[in-house]
Amino acid sequence: MDLNSDLGEGFGQWTLGDDDALLGVVTSANVACGFHAGDPVILRRVCDRAAAAGVAIGAQVGYRDLAGFGRRFVDVEPDALTQDVLYQVGALEAFARVAGTRVRYVKPHGALYNAIVAHEEQAAAVVRAVAEYDRTLPVLGLPGSAWLRLAAEAGLTVVAEAFADRAYTPEGTLVSRRLPGAVLHDAGEIARRCVAMATGEPIADVEGGALRLDPQSICVHGDTPGAVDIARRVRTALGEAGVALAPFAP
Repeated sequence: MDLNSDLGEGFGQWTLGDDDALLGVVTSANVACGFHAGDPVILRRVCDRAAAAGVAIGAQVGYRDLAGFGRRFVDVEPDALTQDVLYQVGALEAFARVAGTRVRYVKPHGALYNAIVAHEEQAAAVVRAVAEYDRTLPVLGLPGSAWLRLAAEAGLTVVAEAFADRAYTPEGTLVSRRLPGAVLHDAGEIARRCVAMATGEPIADVEGGALRLDPQSICVHGDTPGAVDIARRVRTALGEAGVALAPFAP
């Protein structure tokens, strides 16, 4: 099982999350590429430290929306979105290369991640960017999404992920952050849910039903309060359950 987290999400003097601590816990790092967060200094530092820690680097691409942290839908034209994604992956690739490694996968961020669950045109635009850049790059996303379906149809390797600290609808989609209870905070509960996900057991959806997920990677958000403690609890619980951790894209 892979354990991933969103890193490099500061900008200038503004910081978010503890990248260094999380790099000691996760196996894959979704690194912000400058559009929703991240700047050249931050990208360089995170890539250097991820490479030193043996953590796989992924490009976390998003809408051009620094003010909204990429969590607002942007009705961008598909061709422009393709070029935006190419730009972001290329920027991160430069810092990964000088750190002695490379970008190993692509994961959309925030509103773009949620939009391309159902938005066919934008999903296709992101798929096209990855396919044109490097068809060997796996893509990470929500099971059942248009994004993963179209990526698979294009011959890309698709990786299903689940979220440690997010509530799910009965349909297997994420509960909107605008709704109460969308983000989970109890580290013990989160760890138990992750063990269930990793071992094929159901978790409770937001309505109390049984929802079975089959992820290849579990995401612990780096900007959740207590993120480092949550990530450590999750890693420990998975280890105690006999779940081996390793990057899905070594």
